[in-house]
This record gives sequence, C-alpha cells and structure tokens, in this order.
Amino acid sequence: MSTLVAPSLLAADFLHLEKDIEMINSSNCDWLHLDVMDGVFVPNISFGPPVLSQVAKICKKPLDVHLMVVNPENYLNAVKALGAMMMNVHFEACTHLNRMIQTIHDEGMKAAVTLNPSTPVSMLEDVIGDLDMVLLMSVNPGFGGQKFIENTIDKVKALRKLIDKHGSHALIEIDGGVQNETAPRLVEAGADVLVSGSYIFGAENPHKVIDELKRL
Repeated sequence: MSTLVAPSLLAADFLHLEKDIEMINSSNCDWLHLDVMDGVFVPNISFGPPVLSQVAKICKKPLDVHLMVVNPENYLNAVKALGAMMMNVHFEACTHLNRMIQTIHDEGMKAAVTLNPSTPVSMLEDVIGDLDMVLLMSVNPGFGGQKFIENTIDKVKALRKLIDKHGSHALIEIDGGVQNETAPRLVEAGADVLVSGSYIFGAENPHKVIDELKRL
C-alpha cells in the first residue's frame, strides 16, 4: 500500500480557496485534512462549519476532520453534515472516549483519536481495537509551520507495536512538520498517513510534492 497523503487546509490560501481545492481535486492526494480549532483547546481559531460546508461542496476527496476543540460531541452533527469520512477527536478532550468512538461509528463515520506530543500511546490500550485511525501530533497543536518533535519517530514505533499486539486495523497518521526530511523516517517507522500543510501548499509544484510523499 502506498503512503496516504492528506494535505492540510490550514496552509491553503484563504483568499483563493477554490483554486487550492481544485489543486487538491486534480492531485493524487488521498484525503483533505481539516483542522478545526476553537481557541479554547488550542490557543488559535481556524475555521468552523460555515467555511467547511462550502469546502465540502467542491472538494472531491474524502474529508478527514480533526477537531482540536473541547466538547467534540457538540460538533458531531456538523461534521456528519459535511459528509466527512473521518471524525477525529483528541484523547485529551474526551472524558468518555469509548462512548465518543461508538457515537462516531453510529453516525456512519470512521473514528480517529489524536494524541498530543506529551500523551503516551499506552493511553489507547483499551480502545485501539475500536479505532480506524490514530493521529500523532508531531508538533504542539494550534499553529502551522512548527518544528518537528523528534520523539515522534519512537512514538510511531510504539504505536505500531500496540496496534499489532491487539490485531487492530487502525491507521497511523502524523500531523506537523512533515516534509522531505521527516516523511521518509516516519513511513519507515510505521506511519500510514502523512498530513502536510505548508510543505505542499507552499511548493512550486504541489502535485509533484504529493506524488513524492505517496511513493515513500
């Protein structure tokens, strides 16, 4: 299986969003990654349902919605209304994680859980079998363009062991500082899905960059 690539909308040109979505549609990328930030769980605000509903109308790629928010259950209907493939909630934001995963599945979406850099993968021991994906943050969430946290490589290896131990089918997704130097090491360590923002959208030839990431 080739590496899955999910460009992050956070790095798109919001003055010319339609143009960037058309680039996504015509590329070989697999998903579009959408970072929803509420200014509470993370110190920044990105975009919410009104912007996303417009994006969903023209984007032909599956939507991977990453909720960096408190009370993610409040966003369930809005995310479902987008026709999202994946609803991704933070471990640190969910008091009742098992129930949240179940509810996402009940609504017909795939369920993913994100871990912040300081949260160990062992915290997912009891739910890994129910997950479709785990997203490891390789930067502290809230801002684009941050420096990659090196410990992520070991964390990917530990998560791969946990997944194999439980016979889980969960994919491993990485978000933050994914570029030409870090991406091959992440894939070698066991990552399945690479989220990349400025490295793709800031490239002279985004299609070529996406293809290079997919070949890893």
